[in-house]
Amino acid sequence: QVQLVESGGGLVQAGDSLRLSCAASGLTFSNNAMGWFRQAPGKEREFVATISRSGAGTHYADSVKDRFTISRDNAKSTVYLQMNSLKPEDTAVYYCAANPGVVSTSAFEYNYWGQGTQVTVSS
Repeated sequence: QVQLVESGGGLVQAGDSLRLSCAASGLTFSNNAMGWFRQAPGKEREFVATISRSGAGTHYADSVKDRFTISRDNAKSTVYLQMNSLKPEDTAVYYCAANPGVVSTSAFEYNYWGQGTQVTVSS
């Protein structure tokens, strides 16, 4: 079965950094574009970042552009989200997802989802 497992979340102060990881199994990792989404209290799930199957193409939400970096290691079947200059508004549960197609900002295009990891940023 397909399994996506996020890790690396935690409680940090504004301005700090975190690196999230998502380890995938049960699928051909290199055939999937990968994405990160987040859901904050009282808000709908929103797009954060996505990366193409080869890793050559990336796209970010305007709210995280220039602060977050998505990357992948196909040999390890792992996608990462490096989060720098964290702000309290980044507080959310972060989810990784797999898309057997191409890069997309839409959650509807993603077939598989992890359970999420909590990121809390204090002021």
